Amino acid sequence: MSAAVGELEAHGLVASRGTVKGPTGRTAVTYGLGPQAGIVVGVDAGTTHTHAVAAGLDGRPIAEADLPSSEIDGAVEQVLDRVRRGGPLRAIAVAVPTIVSSALAPRGRGKDLPAIARSLQRRFHVPILLENNVNCAALAELREGTAQGRASFIYLQVGVKIGLGIIIDGRLFRGFNGAAGEVGRLPFPWSATETPRLEALEEYLGSASLVARCARDWPSDEGAPPTSAEELFARAVSSAHARACIDRHAADIGRLVAACVGVLDPGLAVLGGGVGQNELMMEQIARTVAELTWPTEIAVSQLTRKATVLGAVGLAADYSLGTLLGEDRRPAVSLLPEADRAEEPRPARRPARAAGGPR
Repeated sequence: MSAAVGELEAHGLVASRGTVKGPTGRTAVTYGLGPQAGIVVGVDAGTTHTHAVAAGLDGRPIAEADLPSSEIDGAVEQVLDRVRRGGPLRAIAVAVPTIVSSALAPRGRGKDLPAIARSLQRRFHVPILLENNVNCAALAELREGTAQGRASFIYLQVGVKIGLGIIIDGRLFRGFNGAAGEVGRLPFPWSATETPRLEALEEYLGSASLVARCARDWPSDEGAPPTSAEELFARAVSSAHARACIDRHAADIGRLVAACVGVLDPGLAVLGGGVGQNELMMEQIARTVAELTWPTEIAVSQLTRKATVLGAVGLAADYSLGTLLGEDRRPAVSLLPEADRAEEPRPARRPARAAGGPR
């Protein structure tokens, strides 16, 4: 065994992770995957920017790139250029702000997913994984975030839009069609005098509507109203009106969390997104949840804006490791369009241009 491990270590396929000593017996050396075992790339393909991270198969980031555009291929190329050493590229996982489903008719950006997968596969010659961005963030919270060690929890992202990632028994719950967590589709408004509209809740809880509602009644003696959620939160320190707007919004989010708790009983709700993870919201959200349902732990994401891309990295690493070990870790959604799946190649080495660092 020592000889075999030594040979693997010499080739960079495994690497020492330190030593451990139990109450009896000799000290043991622990090993993990080495730098030559391969690399993966995770991509957060947002609507206004693209964030890519390259990592080893153990999930440890080794390079990243951030482009102020939605150019996915360019972000992957750039991050690979910054990888100065490492084994073959094994897989690329892309987190997208839309439903990823082979069962539902694509809407909005979902119509672009087959083209995204084909373009990346032709250029980099590795398996391509596509997953919803909020689902990726939930996976990151499970692996290395606030929800480490928790079997079940929900991750609620509140920002420009809203979305829910659901973890049950340590696994991502995607639902029958792959669309679980689309809480923006909950009927809203719903009363004896109002009829729900499609995605009205997502519009109401989105940051743009929050800022617009606050600006409508902004006191004239406090200058110009804020134009962004970031500015609104900053001015809450000195403005009673801004703070009242935030408290009302927090109560609305708390009602949504309470609805999710009533259905899923997750035990823990992790809040993320540009609005949801702001500490000014926490007290009112927790108070509202306590008023409407049973006690449930409420926490803020500690991964800030990196949760989605780190989740994509973990997804690619888990799939690649399963491939190497001969295990079936294929996600519920096809990695490539059906027409391309039969010709899906084996993981290939990174292009030569990416091996020597920046050009």
